[in-house]
Amino acid sequence: MANRAINDSYQDKIFNTVNVVFWFFYLIIVLYPLYLIIISSVSEPYAVLRGEVFIRPVDFSLTGYEALLKFTQLWRSYLNSIVYTVCGTAISITITLMGAYATSRPFAGKFLVNFVIIFTMFFSGGLIPTFMVMRDIGLYNNPLMLVLYGSFSVWNLMVSRTFIKTTIPGELYESAVLDGASHIRYFTRIVVPLCGTIVAVLCVYYGVSKWNDYFTGLIYIRDRQWLPLQTILREILAQLQVSSADLLNAMMDNPADYVNAMRRAEVAKYCIIVVSTVPAVVLYVTMQKYFVKGVMIGSIKG
Repeated sequence: MANRAINDSYQDKIFNTVNVVFWFFYLIIVLYPLYLIIISSVSEPYAVLRGEVFIRPVDFSLTGYEALLKFTQLWRSYLNSIVYTVCGTAISITITLMGAYATSRPFAGKFLVNFVIIFTMFFSGGLIPTFMVMRDIGLYNNPLMLVLYGSFSVWNLMVSRTFIKTTIPGELYESAVLDGASHIRYFTRIVVPLCGTIVAVLCVYYGVSKWNDYFTGLIYIRDRQWLPLQTILREILAQLQVSSADLLNAMMDNPADYVNAMRRAEVAKYCIIVVSTVPAVVLYVTMQKYFVKGVMIGSIKG
C-alpha cells in the first residue's frame, strides 16, 4: 500500500505557526543586542550618545577603533591570549578525556575517587590559599599559569564520561583485550577517534573560558608582556573612562579635549566588545554542528 502524506490537523497548524513566530521574535531579541554593538562601534559617537543608532550605522566612523589601536600592547596581548587559549584548551581536553575514560571503567575504589572529584566541584580552598600555593610552586608571574590554571572541569568530565559510556559499546573493549590491547592502546586507538563530537564540545567550553579569562592575569601576572587580551582590554576601558575631576579640569583647560575624550570613551566600549568576542563567535560557528550533537548525547543520563 502506497504511503500517503499525513496532513497536519488544524490544531497542529496553529501550534506550528505560533511556535515559528515565537522563536523568530526570540531570535531577534537575542541577536539584536549583538547587532547593535557592532553598528554602534562604527557609528559617530555623537549619534550613539544621542541614541540615534537603531537599525544601521549613523555617520560611519572608526573613532573607537582608532583610540583602541593606539595601545601598542593590544596586539601582544592578543597573541598571548591565542597561545594561552590554544595550548590550554589542548591540555584541558587531554586531561578531561583521560579522566573520563578512567572513571567510566570499573575499578576498586571507584566510589571514593568519584566522591573526591565531585567534592572539588562544590568546595575550593579560596583565593588566598590558591595564590600561596601557586606562588610556592613557581607559577606566580609565569605565563604557564594562564595555560595550566583551570585546565580541569568536573562538569566537563561528567559530560565526557557519560558520552563515552553511552556511545562506545563495551564489546569494543572486550574485543580489544582479546587482541592484546592495553588500556593505553585502547584509549588512543579506539576511544579518542570515536570522541570527535565531545571533543568539539570541550573545545567550545574550554576555549571560550580561556579566552574570556581576565582575572587570572590580573591576580597572578606582574610582567605586562605576559598579560592576556581581556586584562589589557579592561585596563584600556578604564583609561578611556574619564573621571569627574578630570572632566572638570579638561572643561576648564581645553573643552575640545573633553569632547574628544567623551566621544572616544562612549564608542570604545563597543569596539572592545567586538574585538574580544570575534574569536569566540568564530569558534561557536565552526563547532556548532558537533557542539549541539555532543551536548545532547552527553546529557542523556549521568
